[in-house]
Amino acid sequence: MDLNQVTLPVLDMKKAVAFYHVLGFTLIVDTPHYARFECPMGQSTFSLSLEPEPIGNGAVIYFEHAELDSWVNDLLAKGIEFAQLPTDEAYLWREAVLFDPSGNKLKLYWAGENRLNPPWRVKS
Repeated sequence: MDLNQVTLPVLDMKKAVAFYHVLGFTLIVDTPHYARFECPMGQSTFSLSLEPEPIGNGAVIYFEHAELDSWVNDLLAKGIEFAQLPTDEAYLWREAVLFDPSGNKLKLYWAGENRLNPPWRVKS
């Protein structure tokens, strides 16, 4: 089994597409009500779906990058605002937090080996 994609609700498709383009994702489907992006590494994708009103979903989308601090600095220089700059968390991930134009919470992070194999991983 593999995860195909995650779809985020957005209120303004043009603003959302521009935002994710600045983050470095490649637009592969572009319609007035739906957009899909390819991640720069790997085969992951995610999409945006135009919604008529805000949807409070509580989801958090994580995007991984080995050069997190450099990526965040590049985004800051492009005018992207962060709620939290890269911070070493107690669960051994380094994370930055931001929100897209529709209020969806994103975490840019690097976890290295701890991504799949933290010290507290359940033994199978």
